[in-house]
Amino acid sequence: MTGPRRWLPSLGLRARLLVLGVAGLSVGFALGGVLLLGALGWTLQRTIDAEAFQTADAVARLAAEDSLPDPLPVAGGQLRVQVVDAQGRVRAASIDADRLVPMLSTDQVRAGQRQRLMEDGRRVGLNGPVRVVTVPTGTPDDPLTVLVAKSMTDVRQSLHVVRTLLLVGFPLLVAGLAVVAWRVVGATLRPVEALRSGAAEITGRAGAGRLPVPAARDEIQRLAVTLNDMLDRLEASRARQRAFVADAAHELRSPLTNMRTELEVARRLGGATDWPAVAENLLTDTDRLARLVDDLLLLARLDEQSARPDGHPSRAVGPVELGELLRAVAGRYPAPPVRVAPPPGPLWTEGDPGELRRVLANLVENALRHAHGEVLLAVSGPHLDPPVPAQRGAAPAAGAYHLVTVTDDGPGIPAADRERVFARFTRLDDARARDDGGTGLGLAIVRELVRRAGGSVELADAAPRDAAVTGPGLRVTVRLPALDDPEND
Repeated sequence: MTGPRRWLPSLGLRARLLVLGVAGLSVGFALGGVLLLGALGWTLQRTIDAEAFQTADAVARLAAEDSLPDPLPVAGGQLRVQVVDAQGRVRAASIDADRLVPMLSTDQVRAGQRQRLMEDGRRVGLNGPVRVVTVPTGTPDDPLTVLVAKSMTDVRQSLHVVRTLLLVGFPLLVAGLAVVAWRVVGATLRPVEALRSGAAEITGRAGAGRLPVPAARDEIQRLAVTLNDMLDRLEASRARQRAFVADAAHELRSPLTNMRTELEVARRLGGATDWPAVAENLLTDTDRLARLVDDLLLLARLDEQSARPDGHPSRAVGPVELGELLRAVAGRYPAPPVRVAPPPGPLWTEGDPGELRRVLANLVENALRHAHGEVLLAVSGPHLDPPVPAQRGAAPAAGAYHLVTVTDDGPGIPAADRERVFARFTRLDDARARDDGGTGLGLAIVRELVRRAGGSVELADAAPRDAAVTGPGLRVTVRLPALDDPEND
């Protein structure tokens, strides 16, 4: 077994398929030939036995009626018949049969039983082996046995002819099928070679491209379509990665440039430098740089976890009370402008408390940067999805969820830009000042964390509360799955 394992992998796929196919075909033909010869020999043997017993039964009836002719009338030169008594004496025989020596000895003949035996043909005057059958006859006082010997030469010759035909025909048939299989496998693998050539060309030019798609609607065509989809996703991923790296480099360069400028100006001014002001500016840029690096690391970690085939890794997932979470986040900011509308009772969801706290903190900080007067945090629920029409006999599906809203009275976001602001490093025209502390990653982080919690996030206009509001305001709605109160379990 070690021999084929060594040389078989060195062959091409076409040759390996051919070798395995020819080997399997040869084994199948060999087994089929053996079964054919066995079945043919068994059938011919049964035919010989049937003819011999038919002759023996006819002679036995004559013996039972005490009307045996002499010689016994039988047809065919390859047949010998004898009628012997209990002492082994020949009472009657066919023309070519021996009248003195019985075909079977007395030890071989079992009185009163029908037998099938193989004997040497020289004992009965025939060439090759012979089939001898015995049929009891006569009377109880004078038991007799009919012996019929039939030559097996025709059977042996028939088997020899069939065996020769198989030994000659099977190799020729296998060789012909191997030639056909070689051409068929080559034609089948031609699209695979086209895919390989296309992949090599794409790799050589290190750019975007597509693999040729075969016209046949088979597994190779589906493979080509799948590979092209994969190439499209990889190209889109590379484009996003390049844009992300470029944006990250630009964002990181900005605070570093500010810090370098501050230090160069301070060095030129020498003793006239206001070092407390310089230190304050440097700390501001350092804080901004630290926030940007933290956001980048968090997004990289989220991207890595979402790309794993086993889903998200183990996290500190557990029940979270949303009212308490809103109060804890709002407590980090002055009141006013941040205000919490307390829910009527405890509202529970399931998720990572740290990630949900980060979601609310990002939304509150974003709202504070644009609010004119107030930021309102609220939670409501549980709500139910409207029933979905189901198939006959099935119950309509429904899901319970809570809604967490963060509302400000700022200028709001135009409807055309509400999806775009979730992209990384996206700032609208009125929010491009980097001194306000924004990195352009807050809403992107919010969407990723909310998605991990099994929810969704939407932006909408907030209805103005009085005529003094200068803009439509913005309401951010976070939808989270509802959880039964764990204290009641």
